[in-house]
Amino acid sequence: MPAPQWTDIGNYEELKAKPLQRVMCGKIPIALTYKDGAFAAISGVCNHVGGPLGEGQLAGDYVVCPWHYWKFHHKTGQGEAGYEQDQVPAYTIKIENGRLYIDLSSATKRKKQAHKPHPLARPVVRQAGPIRVVGISTTAMTIDHPRFSGSDALLEAALEHARCKLQLETQYIKLRDLNFRPCEGYYSKSAKACTWPCSITQLDPTDQLDRVYEAIVHWADVILIATPIRWGNASSLYYKMVERMNCIQNQETIANKHLLKNKVAAFIIMGGQDNVQGVAGQLMTFFAEVGCQFPQFPFIAHSRGWSAEDMERNVVEVQNSRELREGAQELVARAVDMAELMVAGQLPEHPLARGGRKAHQLDSEPTG
Repeated sequence: MPAPQWTDIGNYEELKAKPLQRVMCGKIPIALTYKDGAFAAISGVCNHVGGPLGEGQLAGDYVVCPWHYWKFHHKTGQGEAGYEQDQVPAYTIKIENGRLYIDLSSATKRKKQAHKPHPLARPVVRQAGPIRVVGISTTAMTIDHPRFSGSDALLEAALEHARCKLQLETQYIKLRDLNFRPCEGYYSKSAKACTWPCSITQLDPTDQLDRVYEAIVHWADVILIATPIRWGNASSLYYKMVERMNCIQNQETIANKHLLKNKVAAFIIMGGQDNVQGVAGQLMTFFAEVGCQFPQFPFIAHSRGWSAEDMERNVVEVQNSRELREGAQELVARAVDMAELMVAGQLPEHPLARGGRKAHQLDSEPTG
């Protein structure tokens, strides 16, 4: 039996003030609780992805991790009912002369219960077959009373061309038909708290953004995004989607893991208002940052401009324009050509250098 390693944590009376807190035993974080007149100590590191248990909440007898809400008994370190084999170390404590001590040598063994991985967590391997095209509509409208959407109409023309003329597999996803939660800021807790698959997707089986993740990560070679212009920006549903796609970009930042490999993105931008270039720049910047390539002339667009408050005319123009439909068809054809080059391996793959990438600390930057 190892010799005790008693570590002075602090003044007993002062530590009683908080039901749960993070304390350090040297370099070891501890989740210290005070409940029903007694102290208890367990490891401050969650079994899941290392969340800080001492910064969470005490709910009944369980310490709740602030990152993804895993629970561990505040005395034994055991997981909640059904997950008892998930256990973080627990420690012996004592009080002497008004001081609280923790015996580091008394740590029980950390145990990790096997958890079935989420289907999206499987390796990203392109299945053999022709180029696959997913079209994503970001237009919002009343579901029970649909209206004409110019961006949807041209997206549908592009998908029909890919399916009927180019003989390719296609999917059509309308974000307005999906029930999915907005990003809830796991990255704001810690970069490591923003996981792949998305934390919300793993926690909430009713969240339907898994269909988008499945399509763009595991299925499609070409991603067509269609958006209206809303006050000079892409649609609110577009931003709701890409905020949830931060989990894809974050894998590159913290794990050098590239999920969108050999993917081509192209865009359809329609609106009664102007700022086409600004919207295109926003879309291209995001999809470039998650690793997508673009065809030549990667977007088509149409706008009536700032002064035109006549959406009825805009609708008629889009409905009757042969040139816009042809533009959508040629857009998807260019994207498919680029995807064929990439899937065939004709574009060389280079290691991702970290310099200039998001959240990278330069070697010339002071570290002190």
